[in-house]
Amino acid sequence: MLTALSTKLDSTGRLATAVRTGLAGVLSVALASTALADAPKPPEDSPKPGPIATLVTLARAQLPVYGFERHSALVNGHELVWWQKGEGQPVVLLHGVADQAATWLLVTRLIGDGRQLFLLDLPGHGDSAPSAGPLPMGTVYGGVEGWLKAHAHAAKQPVTLVGNSMGAWLSALVAHRHPEWVEKAVLINGGPIAPRGQDAGVGLMPASRDEARALMAAIRDPSSPATPDAMLDDLVARVEGGQAQRMFAAPDDLEGYLLEGRLGEIKPRIEILWGVADRLLGAEFPKVLMAGLPDAELRQIPKCGHVPQVECPAALIPQLKAALDSER
Repeated sequence: MLTALSTKLDSTGRLATAVRTGLAGVLSVALASTALADAPKPPEDSPKPGPIATLVTLARAQLPVYGFERHSALVNGHELVWWQKGEGQPVVLLHGVADQAATWLLVTRLIGDGRQLFLLDLPGHGDSAPSAGPLPMGTVYGGVEGWLKAHAHAAKQPVTLVGNSMGAWLSALVAHRHPEWVEKAVLINGGPIAPRGQDAGVGLMPASRDEARALMAAIRDPSSPATPDAMLDDLVARVEGGQAQRMFAAPDDLEGYLLEGRLGEIKPRIEILWGVADRLLGAEFPKVLMAGLPDAELRQIPKCGHVPQVECPAALIPQLKAALDSER
């Protein structure tokens, strides 16, 4: 069924962008393993999760250490969880498909001065509901929209949105539909258009270790360390029932959330940060964004791929700070 659905989407020329632009999010925790070496370890007698779940747990355990407080609220009938700290200009950070709020862990301590940071678990991700069943794009976008209206925008102060992968797509959509809510949107390796010229040999939901290795190669710079086989096998095991598969189960509304040929309708300022080694979206993707957003600034991040906040945070941080501080 998934193969047939993927073929159908490919034939339209508009791939399931929610998956295509964000599947690598689930892989980002694998890139953070060395940075989390000092994180607290689970009890010896606890059940043994796979390596990806272990890294997610360790990363999320660090959020309170970094000063974040956990919050939750019902949004559109589903519990939505976010982490929050600081005072000042509100900055909302949105992750990609199959990722979660702690993906931003390694950059938040250096961009937080004078800002109020919000890290969301998108609907159906992290601790946010729904935890099972189809996950339409309307549910994901509606959760972000409803949360912004009730919480981050409640003080009537425009927010800055920072999104990676599908989070970039969501950020652009909010800026398009609610320009009065948004000071600026920073798009990191993603946006509200279909992929361009991506590597056709990369499977979106790998069924084998070799396919998982190919996907990892597409989202990372060739100079990055190789992903361990155990991590690749765990990635394959997590496909069944994972967010990518759940979004493929509800593809009908995806095209309604693309802004093909309409990027110029976005009113708030847009900043684009791009890990240039990203082969998941294709080399033409940022060029199309820039053609449709002539007033945007493109900041390229060399030797970095699809998930810069984890693969190369040291290179991302100065570029992100420059984008946040820009007043063009």
